[in-house]
Amino acid sequence: MSNYAFPDDVVTLAIDVGGSAIKGALLDAQGEMISERVRIENVYPCPPSVILETIEDLASQLPQFHRVAVGFPGLVRGGRVFNIPSFSKSTLEGEFDPELIAAWEGFDLESALDEKFHQPVRVANDADVQGCAAIQGNGLEFVMTLGTGVGTALFFDGMLLPHFELGHAPFRKGMTFEEQIGNAARREVGKERWIKRVLKAIDAYNQFLFFDHIYIGGGNGRHLDGVTLGENVTVVSNTAGILGGIKIWER
Repeated sequence: MSNYAFPDDVVTLAIDVGGSAIKGALLDAQGEMISERVRIENVYPCPPSVILETIEDLASQLPQFHRVAVGFPGLVRGGRVFNIPSFSKSTLEGEFDPELIAAWEGFDLESALDEKFHQPVRVANDADVQGCAAIQGNGLEFVMTLGTGVGTALFFDGMLLPHFELGHAPFRKGMTFEEQIGNAARREVGKERWIKRVLKAIDAYNQFLFFDHIYIGGGNGRHLDGVTLGENVTVVSNTAGILGGIKIWER
């Protein structure tokens, strides 16, 4: 729980950072969206300074708030970024850039945003944030977000477990989950083959996680509409990435 004293009608600026765009909205104390959702396309390359400016621009388009929650697509611990594949490339799906990798490694995003907003800020992995809005709190629940890359989060009886970048784990044909079912792969092989890969990925994750339930989110989750996924598989709305902003302050 937070050590901050917030008013009963606390307003949270919830921001969902993605590889292609940054989205944000205001949430009331019950987690209901009380503003329009603002979306700003990312411009590459995306070093920390560019992301900070984009987030500041987004916030300027919304009314006042008391605190900020940010879901970020990479390995985040204690508000610091330790790995961010998408922003470590000069273009969205280009090659890795050593200078961008160095710029992001260890970057204290939480403190940098705190200085900009002069409001309490919490930064966490985007799958962790989305999972906070999606899970039911029963047993081992696994969250997989399908977007530019593949995000993952784990919860046990409602408790958020330490973050692991399981999208980077080996999957098939010498490639990782992210390489096989990320957005670049979907565009390369087409929707039908990509869906088959996603089904294989669900089964592969269950082979070593033995989850009770899996929640699938992210922008590409919509491509699974109408697909038979099993009783312990739920596709959640992409807005969960924003709505989880209220829940991350409770954990």
